[in-house]
Amino acid sequence: MDTASLRALFTKPYGAPAPTESQWRALYADDVHFQDPTQERQGIAAYLAAQEGLIQRCDDTYLTPGAIAIDGDTAFVEWEMGLKIKGIEFIYPGTTRLRFNADGRIVDHRDYFDFVGPTFAPVPVVGGFVRWLYRRFVD
Repeated sequence: MDTASLRALFTKPYGAPAPTESQWRALYADDVHFQDPTQERQGIAAYLAAQEGLIQRCDDTYLTPGAIAIDGDTAFVEWEMGLKIKGIEFIYPGTTRLRFNADGRIVDHRDYFDFVGPTFAPVPVVGGFVRWLYRRFVD
């Protein structure tokens, strides 16, 4: 997997279709481990279910890559993801660490991003409380 391939994998404009199952399977190992701040999954079937679940919950999604670094069998991709859900747009900046097996397929996929702030900050009433919590405990 090279920089151009990773850039293509992490690019999905609003309105564009998500990757198909066969496209995912071409890139991910059958025993892939996936983890993000909300879930942990093992195996390609569980990974595909997680991706399909995200697409089903959203009216639309986008993903755009930033910096990409590859060192041996490990890659890091900086990205921004947008989710439109019931008329509200949620923006998540994040980073993914990928590890590749001997065949060059992804065997470990770990996403790092702040789930709480971008999820709840745009929501009326709750957003004010979340922003207060962040100022109080994070800033």
